[in-house]
Amino acid sequence: MKFDSGHLWKFVIKRVARSYGFMDPVRFLFRLSQFAQPSEIGQPLELLRAGAIFHARGVINSHAIQNNLDWIWPFWAERQFNPHDNAFLPRGFAISNVNLTHRNWTAIGLPGFEQYPIVDPAGLLTPFWDGWSIDAWVVTQSCDLIIPSRKSDPCQMISFEDGIRVDTCFDQNVAALSMASQMIDNPELSVQMTVAAKTSKKAILVITIRPYNPEGISFIDDIDLTNNSTIWRINKKNRINFSVAPRQFILSNYSKGDVYARLRNDDYKSTPRPMRISCKTGLATGAAIYPLVPEKEFRITVKVPYPEKIKRLPSSAFKGSWDDALNGTAILKVPDTQFVFLFNAAMRTIVLLSPCEVFPGPYTYKRFWFRDAVFILNALISLNRIQEAGKIIARFPKKQRWDGYFLSQEGEWDANGQVLWLIGKYYRISGKRPDREMCRAIQKAAQWIIKKRLFGGDTSLHDGLLPAGFSAEHFGPNDYYYWDDFWAEAGLREAAHVLKNNGYRNQAKRCRDAAEDFRNAIWKSIKMSKTYQRQGTIPASPYRRMDSGAIGSIVCSYPLKLLSPGDMPVFNTVDYLYTNCLVDGSFFQDMIHSGKNAYLSLHLAQVFLRYGDKRFMPLIQAVADMASSTGQWPEAVHPKTAGGCMGDGQHAWAAAEWIVMMRNLFIREEEGTLVLLSGIPEEWLKSGDTLKYGPTPSTFGIITVETSMKKGKLLIDLYSDKHLETDRIILRLPTGDRNSVAFQPLNDYHLKGEVTL
Repeated sequence: MKFDSGHLWKFVIKRVARSYGFMDPVRFLFRLSQFAQPSEIGQPLELLRAGAIFHARGVINSHAIQNNLDWIWPFWAERQFNPHDNAFLPRGFAISNVNLTHRNWTAIGLPGFEQYPIVDPAGLLTPFWDGWSIDAWVVTQSCDLIIPSRKSDPCQMISFEDGIRVDTCFDQNVAALSMASQMIDNPELSVQMTVAAKTSKKAILVITIRPYNPEGISFIDDIDLTNNSTIWRINKKNRINFSVAPRQFILSNYSKGDVYARLRNDDYKSTPRPMRISCKTGLATGAAIYPLVPEKEFRITVKVPYPEKIKRLPSSAFKGSWDDALNGTAILKVPDTQFVFLFNAAMRTIVLLSPCEVFPGPYTYKRFWFRDAVFILNALISLNRIQEAGKIIARFPKKQRWDGYFLSQEGEWDANGQVLWLIGKYYRISGKRPDREMCRAIQKAAQWIIKKRLFGGDTSLHDGLLPAGFSAEHFGPNDYYYWDDFWAEAGLREAAHVLKNNGYRNQAKRCRDAAEDFRNAIWKSIKMSKTYQRQGTIPASPYRRMDSGAIGSIVCSYPLKLLSPGDMPVFNTVDYLYTNCLVDGSFFQDMIHSGKNAYLSLHLAQVFLRYGDKRFMPLIQAVADMASSTGQWPEAVHPKTAGGCMGDGQHAWAAAEWIVMMRNLFIREEEGTLVLLSGIPEEWLKSGDTLKYGPTPSTFGIITVETSMKKGKLLIDLYSDKHLETDRIILRLPTGDRNSVAFQPLNDYHLKGEVTL
């Protein structure tokens, strides 16, 4: 008889669980799997690992915070634990307490560095990734004048005048407090917070070291003071420099309580004062204290140097100052100052998070995924940073698995198609030729797609598709997602184009034939699905009803343009999503995200723009209104608190989509034609202001389009670094009609036209 170790382990686990009164875990997992289609991977190991870490911190948060509500906690916790706040979350049977209502922060940094200090909505500065933080308070012995995390309406702005600086201000009747945080590289790489305070009565300014960040607890085991207390060392590792020595200070550990409570007891006036504190719990706190003279402003700078080993990355795509990094980048000029501000913020987010790798966020998502990288690099190209995008794309073959798989996460099958699509776009636009290593990578990636498809059951709804997988994480349980299949088809088409142009004709033909066969399989599946037959829409998978997960299926229109504008199944799908899946005017993703989603709202807007449907502009405006005061979007937004409820608090994919959206309002490419101004509102055109976008790369060259009004006529200037053929240019204003315009060549690179509005 054959020994089956699998059955033995199941038997042991069942017996042990039952003996301790637990449910049968084997039966539980079996039941859980029935919600999904059979697949190779239940859930990506990386997601399980990340989730375990996330909730491990949540367990610590639960033990640390709810039992110590007399402490000062970060902005999100002060709200989630406050029963009078809209963000309040009952704790009941919850094992962990995590930030689900205000996942918002802003990264400050410099081009070419992978260090991203973050600032939360109340000014809390976290100098190191996943580390402790610095805060500032203004208090008296009897009352709190300004405790930033307990203020419901912090005023926060971002400045781009000298890099990226985040200013957080509080102005009460008797006190004012401001905190300006910025990363600098002279004379050493460091992050600094400049604090200014002023009161009308006797009070103290407290610069405090906190054992947490916008995700929750981050342990501080030791605080040491040296050099007349102007240098504090945290965890025997990191240094804090104070420009002014504190008049007094307090160091405390968990058993003594938060330094906040000890301020009330005048503990800081006692002597002798210990210069060092340790905490076995990891909740050491410190307070540097500065007496404030009424009506006189006091200012201090707190600086945290980075270790000398942290240098600008030698292989960084961006070098030099912010001016160098942004030199030659596309410019947006429109009458809407909100749109321009968000564009400029998004541009800096993309540059900041693309040093050598591409990071979807500065904190929670500071890791590499092909999916996010493709969308972000697409925006980088749209900004006219072709060379920088090319450097990052050139590293992709090194990340490819031996079998041709561009692995983002196990059980997700979209990455190969996405990478091939981006590579194809890059070589089309740049005019460069791939080297042998890249050509081999393209062939291996295409072959992986071809081999990965499922065959064998002509009557099966998923015959010819990719296997069931977890897909892009936010469509639902494992299933045969059309999102994956559309990306794969587009990737094969781009692979065929690149290989053909570089002499690999046989391989190109194989990719092209496979793409056509794949297309037939996809549409056969769609048309056989019950959802399509009943509603004429494209569900998330052939086995799903229509729901918010169908947002993934519109990828065939944007950005892939596998179908021409006017295709009814796509239009029916976006019409369904717009009618049934909007909250406060933006797309609400029920699956996983459970929040209003900026980048998916813009995907929806892009499809409406292609169709000439005016619903694109309300969606864009809703996304603009979702942004934070510093011009950032979290991955998903809570419908009640307007704060982040999912993912990174500064989501680079969202920033990327805003950039591409602004570009496409001015210039799009459709089936060999250049479509101009199809998304420009009439009020912008008639405002009398100059409108401009560019320079931006396209297959027509590097384009800049600029408009102005004169005597009721719209004047259009079109610039390119290549000769422009006027018969391939269409002016399509948002009315949906083609507007007749005769472009006159002023020279080979400049066309001028006018049209009566």
